[in-house]
Amino acid sequence: MSENCCGGLQVGQNVPDFTMETYETTDYGFGTVSLEKLKKAGKWTVLVFYPADFTFVCSTELGDLADQYAELKAAGAEVITVSTDTVYTHLAWKREEKFLENAKYPMAADPTGTVAKLFGVYDYNTGLALRGTFIISPEGKLVASEVNFYNVGRNARELVRKLKASVYVAANPAEACPARWEAGAKTLTPGANLVGKVYDALK
Repeated sequence: MSENCCGGLQVGQNVPDFTMETYETTDYGFGTVSLEKLKKAGKWTVLVFYPADFTFVCSTELGDLADQYAELKAAGAEVITVSTDTVYTHLAWKREEKFLENAKYPMAADPTGTVAKLFGVYDYNTGLALRGTFIISPEGKLVASEVNFYNVGRNARELVRKLKASVYVAANPAEACPARWEAGAKTLTPGANLVGKVYDALK
């Protein structure tokens, strides 16, 4: 691995604008996506980088993501999958792979690795992106990141949980979501009276 592989943006930083060409899975055409437009629309942005089309773990991940896409959309997010393949390869993969039959999210092409480099998931040795997941607020701040190596797939249900928690604390900045928090569960309000009493507060 190159030492340049995993720099990139840090959680809490503002994300510079980016634009990518997309294969639009719902109308079978091509388009573009930009962070600027998503911010103007008040959307949360979820980027899901993966190594390559027509591969193995990637097929299962994008199928899992397809199953959770409606819930992610309902929470106010647009989900964009990203690899260094072209939009034409995305089209062919979507057409051939049964795991992608129900995929309705845009599939973005980053053939030069420009956006993957921005987020620190570009592998200079292979020209591929690691399995990086990033949640960006409607204001353009990076609020969550996860990076896996090539051989470990992600869980889209956990992505839903993290997105909903991020949306909640954005609306309730005095509160914090504990481990395994789900919508409707108790939250924490940090302060002197909570020190050493977290267990009791959650019971």
